[in-house]
Amino acid sequence: MNWNYLILVLVATIAGGIIPMTVRHISANFTIYLLAFTGAFLFGVTIMHLLPEVYHELGHAAGAYIVLGFFLQVFLQQLSHGMEHGHSHLPTENHHHHIAVTPLLLGLSIHAFMEGIPLGFHYEDQSALPSLMLGVAAHKIPEALTLITVMIHAHKSKQQLWQILIVFALVTPVAAILAGWLGNRFEVVSHYLVYLVALVIGAFLHISTTIFYESGTKHHELSRKKVMAIALGLVLAFITLIFE
Repeated sequence: MNWNYLILVLVATIAGGIIPMTVRHISANFTIYLLAFTGAFLFGVTIMHLLPEVYHELGHAAGAYIVLGFFLQVFLQQLSHGMEHGHSHLPTENHHHHIAVTPLLLGLSIHAFMEGIPLGFHYEDQSALPSLMLGVAAHKIPEALTLITVMIHAHKSKQQLWQILIVFALVTPVAAILAGWLGNRFEVVSHYLVYLVALVIGAFLHISTTIFYESGTKHHELSRKKVMAIALGLVLAFITLIFE
C-alpha cells in the first residue's frame, strides 16, 4: 500500500470540500468543466486499466458483475441524489431545509467505500494503481464540492461541515487500507476482491457516462467546451498507458 497515493485522495477530497466553504459564488461553468474532465479521466482509466485486469481474472463472468455494479450505483443514487456525478437531484434551494441528510450521507459513503476497494487490489499492470489513484482523487474534488454545497444549503454549521468533510474524506482511504490488509492476510479475501473490483467498475461507468450526458447541461447537450474538457480527460488517461 502506497501511503502517498492515499494521502493524495484524502487531500483532494478535503480541497474539494473547502472550495464552497471559502468561495461565495462558484461559477457553474467551473463545475461543469471540472466534472467533464474528471469524469472522462476516470472513465479512461477504468476502461484502459481496470477492465483488462478483471477480464483476465474472471473471463466472461466479469461482464455480469460489471452490469450488477452499474445498477447497484443506480440504487445508491436514490439515496445520494446524484452527488457521485457532481450534482444533486434534490429540490430547489428554497426547499433544502427538508433534506434527509442521513440517507444522503449513507448512500454517498457507501459509494466512497466502494471507490476505495480497487485501491487495495494488487494489479499485474504496474501503472494501474497510480492511474486509478489519480482518477479517484480527481473525481473526489467535484464530489466533495457538491456534498458540502448541499450541506451548506441544509444550514449545517461550520463545525458540522468540517466534521462531515473529514469523515467523508477518510472513507475511501480506510476502505483501501482495509481491502489491502485483508487481501494480504486472507487468501479467500484476495480471491474475491476482484469480484468487488468488477462491481466498482460498473459503478464508475455509470457515474462517468452520466457526467458526459447529463451534468450541468440543458437537454443533455454536449457543448464545445464540455467536449474539450472530456477530450482532455481522455488524453490524460491515454498518457497513463506510457507507464506500463
